[in-house]
Amino acid sequence: MKVLVACEESQAVTKELRRLGHEAYSCDIIPCSGGHPEWHIMGDALAVVNGKCKFATMDGIQHEIAETWDLLIAHPPCTYLSNAGARHLWKGGVLNQERYDKGLEAKAFFMAFYNADCERIAIENPIPSKVYGLPPVTQYVQPYEHGHEYTKRTGLWLKNLQPLKPTCVVKPIATWCPSSSYSHKHGEQRRGMFTTDRAKNRSKTFPGIAKAMAEQWAGMLENRRDDDDPT
Repeated sequence: MKVLVACEESQAVTKELRRLGHEAYSCDIIPCSGGHPEWHIMGDALAVVNGKCKFATMDGIQHEIAETWDLLIAHPPCTYLSNAGARHLWKGGVLNQERYDKGLEAKAFFMAFYNADCERIAIENPIPSKVYGLPPVTQYVQPYEHGHEYTKRTGLWLKNLQPLKPTCVVKPIATWCPSSSYSHKHGEQRRGMFTTDRAKNRSKTFPGIAKAMAEQWAGMLENRRDDDDPT
């Protein structure tokens, strides 16, 4: 399969797809940190989201996708869309117009992936604010359902893909990178992993979830035929 993993600099999902034999590319406006520049498109993901395009990876090699992507997995920024950030929309009972407008821009970016010309689409984001009226989420997943001892409720919007099935359920011991207000209200266990670089750490995909995405939505290349059920 030819797969675009949009807004992913960590290459967590891309590496799992490559491990299974698929032609997967990560794409972000910043360089990749996953160690494979030959698989990374540094630029605007919307320029390549619909396939039928030519692009260069960070190693300078030119590539071409003649048709649409077989699978699109997107991780659009959530700063202005998440429910956690909704409290910043109002200051003293007055709408923060600048933040609201940025939220509308973020929604338009999200919807560009949701409405992309691709048969199979998965978009990952935290619990969204109701203010922006995103489409209904398909399912929520947790790191502890895939071998990681943390809670971090994350939404998946899916088209022509089955919901992820838990792969290794473990007991959670803490919350992963919660907000500072959440941490101050709870005891040590509930505070969880809170770092000074919270936004960057929170945005990375857990390896167990990345592995589940690759295996359940793409599968091993040698075990698939063109007419196989994509799910």
